[in-house]
Amino acid sequence: MSTLKNGLMAGLKTTWALGKIIFPITLLVTMLQFTPVLPFIVNLVAPFMSIFGLSGDAAIPLVLGNALNLYAGIAGILSLELTVKEVFILAVMLSFSHNMFIETGVALKVGVKLWVVLVVRFGLAALSGIIINLAWPGGAEIAQYGFTPEAVAAPEGWLAIFLLGLEKAGFGVLQLAIIVIPLMLAIQILKDTKYLNRISDMMGPLTRLLGVQKNASLTLASGLIFGLAMGAGVMIQAVQEDGVSKKDATLAFIFLVACHAIVEDTLIFIPLGIPIWPLLAIRVVTALALTIFVSYLWRKAEENRKEVFSA
Repeated sequence: MSTLKNGLMAGLKTTWALGKIIFPITLLVTMLQFTPVLPFIVNLVAPFMSIFGLSGDAAIPLVLGNALNLYAGIAGILSLELTVKEVFILAVMLSFSHNMFIETGVALKVGVKLWVVLVVRFGLAALSGIIINLAWPGGAEIAQYGFTPEAVAAPEGWLAIFLLGLEKAGFGVLQLAIIVIPLMLAIQILKDTKYLNRISDMMGPLTRLLGVQKNASLTLASGLIFGLAMGAGVMIQAVQEDGVSKKDATLAFIFLVACHAIVEDTLIFIPLGIPIWPLLAIRVVTALALTIFVSYLWRKAEENRKEVFSA
């Protein structure tokens, strides 16, 4: 009985903690769609698209994807006539950098520094776009999409816009609760039945490779499967109860900002008619390489500090 109670309370606390971030940001950004703010940002970004081998119109899905989510970015892509190469570049860039307001807020809640999140996400997106543009000579044919987005009538008047924002924000928190509460309940059961140690042992090779302790393994697994917000939910509990260090929390999040929700975030690009296996490989390899590199630099810096203090 105590297991169910503790798991339920942990789920409700996590939903409340993350919901306080997700609800107001979703409401605000949804309302901004119907103001001159997003078009202004699109016009601001459009001249820089050629750096990534993209047309100026490609700024639309990039801005939508970063301000809202991957689905909004994909809807923006489907509204344009782009080449296969352009769509693939956009897919990779948006895989690294999307839903920035909410996912950055969630990362800050865990204690990851703002500059780390922004540099990793925007840096990976920009670098991947530039490299693919320079390295891939093909993909010049026009992309054939698997479906077209449904036309949705814009709400009329500020009250309708506000109500739409409330609906989306509420649904976002509800989605979070539907996943987080059962997830926390399952984690509590795994803890109390000692199965959590087995999972940590199974994730051992990955945690050793990334240079983090085993107690961060559940965060990695949750983020890989469910996404960054869910990984953050598990991390909040792990930091409070399992003694996950600030270093391990940061390294885990560096890995997850590059590679999270790998099943969903990969499969939703299938209708765009692009090769998804290279997309998945780029995310996984980049996440591993970046996290291992940062872990190595962090370890060296710690060793240098010890030498200075012992001298």
